[in-house]
Amino acid sequence: MTRIQANLFLLFSGAIWGAGFVAQSTAMEAIGPLWFIGLRFAIAALVALPLALLEKRQAATPLPLHAMPNFVFIGLALFGGAVTQQYGLLTTTVTNSGFLTGLYVVFVPVLTVVFLRRRPHWVIWPAALLATFGIFLLSGGALSALTGGDMLTIVCALFWAVQLMLVGIFAPATGRPMLLSMTQFAVCAIAGCVLAGLFEPLSLAAIKGALPQILYAGVFSSGIAFICQVVGQRYTTAPQAAIFLSSEALFAALFGVLLLGETITPVGYVGCAVIFLAMLAVELIPELTKKRREAAKAAV
Repeated sequence: MTRIQANLFLLFSGAIWGAGFVAQSTAMEAIGPLWFIGLRFAIAALVALPLALLEKRQAATPLPLHAMPNFVFIGLALFGGAVTQQYGLLTTTVTNSGFLTGLYVVFVPVLTVVFLRRRPHWVIWPAALLATFGIFLLSGGALSALTGGDMLTIVCALFWAVQLMLVGIFAPATGRPMLLSMTQFAVCAIAGCVLAGLFEPLSLAAIKGALPQILYAGVFSSGIAFICQVVGQRYTTAPQAAIFLSSEALFAALFGVLLLGETITPVGYVGCAVIFLAMLAVELIPELTKKRREAAKAAV
């Protein structure tokens, strides 16, 4: 695969995830948030199952005993992010949700400092301030204008950050990314369906009404997009991958306007751009400075 083809795969992943925000938002016209989460991730687990079985047959070493409990813990973090994002979409726009969810890019290194005591790259702190300023602009210049859904989505970004941090800690030692994916999807499916059974009504009419969105989120957002990401990142550079994958927020805004007729103020668009800039800075600047230092050492 050429680098151009790989980048197109990553761009495709970003487009799928961006459209997924529309599916998540419109699904709740027919079905409750918890049932949507449970059914969506049940389908995602089934999509990942054959890949996990293939991975098991090709594995050179057995799975460590501690791996599955760690994978379940990662799944609980993913479920926390899914719940807060889904409930957030009840009172926020697809555009806001896409950009505020992307704040996990900034939160990951901050949490790494707090919990793992690892010194971050210097760009983290100005990027965090930049992202905060972007949220201020996205709210129209008044933080009091942030809706409850906006606040839930910021909490969602924190959960995503925790999930990513845990993946970074526990996944490398196992070499089983597909098993990890299937396990965390299964955890979300079980937790979502159990809680939905306790707190939300369900009917065949509700499932039928939200079936296209459930299938899209389960098969495409959690299945195909993940595979495209894994394949694409093998043949391109980390900075380019960051750019193309972070297009998720831009696609969320685009599909929100085209499919749902959402509008945003000029100041809000500036806020989106500022948040996007903070996300790119956190991903790109450390990689670029690292390559510059390596080139300088090679020259010496």
